[in-house]
Amino acid sequence: MSYLVKLQSSLPDVNKIIKGIRSDVSNVVQADEFEYTDPVDSSISKHQGIRYLFEDGSRLVFRLSGTGSEGDTIRVYIEQYEKDSSKIGRDPQEALSPLVEVALKLSKMQEYTGRSAPTVIT
Repeated sequence: MSYLVKLQSSLPDVNKIIKGIRSDVSNVVQADEFEYTDPVDSSISKHQGIRYLFEDGSRLVFRLSGTGSEGDTIRVYIEQYEKDSSKIGRDPQEALSPLVEVALKLSKMQEYTGRSAPTVIT
């Protein structure tokens, strides 16, 4: 079973799972496997990853990147909307730490990959 299929199996219970990890993170209002529509030729690329959209505008996206069946990269995108201008400009590691914790535990990244830290943070 692929990593994304395992991750997708948690979609129905995602808010219950997240509240068990951190109670201060907003509820998920949509969780899905997303597809990409090319703006030039309108072609559709299905099965692009798992996306969690939160009430407060934050989102988590998990994608596999690579062409082989072994050694693929798991890309995790963590975005948070901040309406409080006094909090803008904070260290991203600090500002995103609640969502990072949720992403890592929700995805069971360490369990599935054996890695305890990312190889690249951008």
